Amino acid sequence: MLGRTASGIFWMYRYLERAENTARLLEAGHRMTMTRSEDMAVQEWRSVLTTLGLRSAYETHYDDYAGAHVCDFVLRSKDNPENVLSMLERARTNARVSRTSITAEVWEAINEGWMALRDLLAKPVRESNLNLALGAVRRESTLTRGATHGSMLRNETYSFARLGTFLERADNTARILDVKYYLLLPSLSYVGTPLDTGQWDTVLRSLSAERAYRWLNSGRMDARSIADFLIFDDRFPRSLLFSYSVMRENLAELAQLHGGEAEVHELMRAADMRLNDKSVEDVFDQGLHEFLIEFIAGNQSIANAIASDYRFNS
Repeated sequence: MLGRTASGIFWMYRYLERAENTARLLEAGHRMTMTRSEDMAVQEWRSVLTTLGLRSAYETHYDDYAGAHVCDFVLRSKDNPENVLSMLERARTNARVSRTSITAEVWEAINEGWMALRDLLAKPVRESNLNLALGAVRRESTLTRGATHGSMLRNETYSFARLGTFLERADNTARILDVKYYLLLPSLSYVGTPLDTGQWDTVLRSLSAERAYRWLNSGRMDARSIADFLIFDDRFPRSLLFSYSVMRENLAELAQLHGGEAEVHELMRAADMRLNDKSVEDVFDQGLHEFLIEFIAGNQSIANAIASDYRFNS
């Protein structure tokens, strides 16, 4: 496979996953603001923008935190080059570049989904039609992923698709956890209060984890048990451990197909050891923020090594 084709597949699935994650975070934030006071709603929207790394860019163009403004900025605004519509357009562009390596079903899913979303987001997003727009984003990602699983050969194309998906997913989970624990909580005096509980609920909802977590933990809502679930529970498909287990399997497939290992395989083994040798107590002894910053940096190193080892620029 040519490096540029591998790059196209890898980034196509990264952008799809990133767009879906953003939509889930917006949906969770919107749901929380519906049951909160105006001041609390402002704080919720601010936390969403902080998590997405868009707060400074947003504040350049708006002096309020109205839900309609936040959602429109994140989903479609030309003032935000990282808007969801742009992510999905990049995913479609990468799919077109890699057209001969994906099935007709995968191409149709992403192309038709993008056209539908383009039409839906042609006008400013209001809170009244927000759920429709967010549902369309999630549906495009889900349909493309389903077409991938149901129609594509388990070859190197599939491996790069899975690597892009789960590398992006792990990064998203780590960043949401880090922002909540290190940036969003105003003071230690808020720990255990309704504000603290509400923020953890937002974290779980934005990762589609609330129902699974509550089922396993009888509704207990505390930092250690939630961090343990999102980092170490290999039954949950958005946990760090689950994401890395999928990446390890697909890197092993690539090593077999290419006749040997490369730098990224060594980085993956080291990352696996750091995860598997720790418990949630070890993480909190180190500091959750410090652990997550280290994880995010390691995750980026793995992404860079994939690009280098498989010659994405060639």
